[in-house]
Amino acid sequence: MTEKLDIPRILIAGDRSSAGKTTISIGIMSVLRDKGYKVQPFKVGLDFIDPSYHTEVTGRYSRNLDGYLMSEQAVSEVYSHAIEGADISIIEGVRGLYEGLSATSDVGSTAQIAKLLDCPVILVINARSITRSTAALVSGYKSFDPEVNIVGVILNNIGSSRHADKAREAIETYTGTPVIGEIPRNDSMKISMRHLGLIPALEGRRRLAGFDDNLVKIKDIIREGIDIDRLVTLARTAKPLKAPQENIFKPAFAGNNVRIGVALDEAFNFYYRDNLDLLELAGAELVYFSPVNDSALPQVDGLYIGGGYPELFARELENNENMRESVRQASSEGLPIYAECGGLMYLTQEIKTDVSGTGKHTMAEMEGGTFRMAGALPGRTLMGHKRVVSYNVGNFVIDNIIGKAGASFIGHEFHHSEIVDIPENTAFAIRLDRGTGIRGELDGILVENTMAAYAHLHAASYTEFARSFVGFCRK
Repeated sequence: MTEKLDIPRILIAGDRSSAGKTTISIGIMSVLRDKGYKVQPFKVGLDFIDPSYHTEVTGRYSRNLDGYLMSEQAVSEVYSHAIEGADISIIEGVRGLYEGLSATSDVGSTAQIAKLLDCPVILVINARSITRSTAALVSGYKSFDPEVNIVGVILNNIGSSRHADKAREAIETYTGTPVIGEIPRNDSMKISMRHLGLIPALEGRRRLAGFDDNLVKIKDIIREGIDIDRLVTLARTAKPLKAPQENIFKPAFAGNNVRIGVALDEAFNFYYRDNLDLLELAGAELVYFSPVNDSALPQVDGLYIGGGYPELFARELENNENMRESVRQASSEGLPIYAECGGLMYLTQEIKTDVSGTGKHTMAEMEGGTFRMAGALPGRTLMGHKRVVSYNVGNFVIDNIIGKAGASFIGHEFHHSEIVDIPENTAFAIRLDRGTGIRGELDGILVENTMAAYAHLHAASYTEFARSFVGFCRK
């Protein structure tokens, strides 16, 4: 099995957030695919949106790697599981190379993943307005943690050929690190932004004029600006990894499939691919449906409604009255329903988007108003200007559809909304030691067999998720 892990791999890291690593990574993956490589993409951290672009341009599902949420064994298993059949793996980092959970540890950082997977690193530098100083940056990044193997540099936001020449000469003279690419300042290298990050690929294809054309432009810029063959050569310097013992990605049930409906459309598309894989390995047949476009639920034994942007499709969700009633009725009849963040918002009574006041985060394309939702849960969703981005750590205090009381987890939350007007007697399945939750330290509203939380769980971290949910649906 060891040979399965012996494929070229490279990690694309940034010197800071907004260094340009996402568009550069997307372009590299796209060019490699054009060259005939089967590219397996990864994203460091718990982001949903960057992986949607990785998947779009490679044709292979991107996977998340997180050294705080996942054990070292889990990181290794996710990597091993994903690269089956691939020719090369490209890992996009998160934020700056060394940014992590704390100021004095690499836990949760891109650097931690680079070390766990013994992966060569290409450092993307935002070189706007600097030349010789780029060498100081590279020198500092290389000496800060010698265990991180920085093997090459890509210069981004280059203003002219003279700018590129001076920066390249400085880096290669003072650090001995090759510069394998120079990317000019170009508006085509920008992917549309919104209040939680990039627009997801699934929605971008629907909403953005020239979506495909822009991806082609990014690919052309990368093909012109980066020595892709040199990058592949550096990726081939990665040493073979010892294959992990399979504890997570193995069939958990040999029997009749359970049908689980998964909400997937422009409003709901925040899923970790490993969660879906593990549901299937636990015996589930996944049946995809659209709360925006379909008129009723499919015949299923349970529902999984992930995160997304229901606030941006609130009118369309409201107008689909048949679907809303179908979901509400299914919940009232005891169908197991698990929902995360955007799914939680959809299951409340309504979403109110016309929030007064000012904030730092622009609610792009969000129509103001109050819109009726499925009404399976008490409370109303209020869109606000407070941005919640955090790991959350908690435990179950009530037996529920995805676990038993006493089980603990590490998850993640990322939202602008809050749930208000919740009755005092509402049951909550989760108590958080870290995180914001729905009502202070309480998360996971529980009504009948419906459970909905702000917490996003990764099934390779909280390994009871798939087995428990499929088992509950089977009952």
